[in-house]
Amino acid sequence: MLVKTFGSAVFGINATTITVEVNLSIGVGFFLVGLPDSAVKESQQRINAALKNNHLEIPNKKMVVNMAPADIRKEGSAYDLTLAVGMLAVSGLILSEDISKYIIMGELSLDGSLKPIKGVLPIAIKAREEGFKGFILPIQNAREAAVVNNLEVIGAENIAQVVDYLNGKLVIEPTVVNTREEFYTGIKNFESDFSDVRGQENVKRAMEIAAAGGHNIIMIGPPGAGKTMLAKRVASILPPFTLQEALETTKIHSVAGKIDQQTSLMTMRPFRSPHHTISDVALVGGGTYPQPGEISLAHNGVLFLDELPEFQRTVLEVMRQPLEDRVITISRAKFSVEYPASFMLVASMNPCPCGYYNHPEKDCVCSPGIRQKYLNKISGPLLDRIDIHIEVVPVPFEKLSGKEALESSQAIRERVAQARQVQLERFKDMKGVHSNAQMNTKLIRKFCQLDATGSQLIKTAMEKVGLSARAYDRILKVSRTIADLEKSETIEPHHLAEAIQYRSLDRDNWGN
Repeated sequence: MLVKTFGSAVFGINATTITVEVNLSIGVGFFLVGLPDSAVKESQQRINAALKNNHLEIPNKKMVVNMAPADIRKEGSAYDLTLAVGMLAVSGLILSEDISKYIIMGELSLDGSLKPIKGVLPIAIKAREEGFKGFILPIQNAREAAVVNNLEVIGAENIAQVVDYLNGKLVIEPTVVNTREEFYTGIKNFESDFSDVRGQENVKRAMEIAAAGGHNIIMIGPPGAGKTMLAKRVASILPPFTLQEALETTKIHSVAGKIDQQTSLMTMRPFRSPHHTISDVALVGGGTYPQPGEISLAHNGVLFLDELPEFQRTVLEVMRQPLEDRVITISRAKFSVEYPASFMLVASMNPCPCGYYNHPEKDCVCSPGIRQKYLNKISGPLLDRIDIHIEVVPVPFEKLSGKEALESSQAIRERVAQARQVQLERFKDMKGVHSNAQMNTKLIRKFCQLDATGSQLIKTAMEKVGLSARAYDRILKVSRTIADLEKSETIEPHHLAEAIQYRSLDRDNWGN
């Protein structure tokens, strides 16, 4: 006798349907084939214990289980429920003919209860695409799967409930989530706000420009100047998620197992702040069975690297390609996976090892050579990918103790959203380009044309201030964003002048 059940395997952020074929015949033994890993092979012991503890006995005959396609490696314990339902059905303990209409996934405890699994959202999306009626899974994952409409999501607490449901003895109401209502309710709930930050108007302005154009930004300043405080509020001024962006970001966090039971759809742009001891694999993703790294978890959001020179140089260098291509491809001998990595990089650093170079009150004790060595920890190619460099100075007491009301994140966010809308319209015919920061050289020449005054201004800046040649394109991109914030069709000289100020680290004499 042969029975088929269906599960799913996740590669990257996409799912592939797995067919589990269970055949019962005369003889003795249990054989599991189809390239299972150790966790899948161990499922036999978990399933046997779970079935016995729920008074479900399968006959002692020869049972062969094949997981097709057989050339795809099956990983993890999420196939426990898929295998168990197939074994019960072939043994005559589940009589329903609807088994083949469901994707069935879940990890079994020895008492038969179901534990949550990873990658539920991409599995649910694939199930709907392939015309499955529903998705039977642990109740802890039900809200996440219910984001996908036109799919019955049946959340169960244990295997006994699954058996009774399939046999028609128990009614389990499908989990329903109003995706749009939940999405639009949560997109404006921020814990931090720019109205909490007193002083630093020039840095707030730089961050508004960075958010408006999707530009990477680095802040240089002494300890306690407010760099981390400002960085944590960047996400509050980014444009709200679109529903498509929210789904794409949720898929990545689902694959990584970062979605909690109360969350069905991410409504806030992610803010990731890894410690400087992070490894290169943890940052970009990887492992024996590749998982998304911090740059992918920050997709459509912010990656904040505090104390940038303290990160290992090899860790920083692996970001160079994702910063340009906005995807990361992780290759292994037999396969490769691709994760999105379109994030806004926000970095901060002290100007020198002691932290007090250019401090208005405290003296720096570092020699010029020590300062330069500290700055050289950040390579030129990486710095080349950071559009805005802004110096942060300590806020005087008079401003810290002020009582006046300050501009909120919501007000800044509205200006940023308007500027982003201008850019979306500008690049509507360019695939993969959504903001000024993503412009290549050809687009810069097309959309960042300067008049005679502007051309003379940038020429003078490069000659007199000592700006490097690599700063040229970055200045044009930033000036285009400043013009968009002011609703200007052309780049005016004052837009260009402001953009030139945001290249502190490109000055030949900086740090000396």
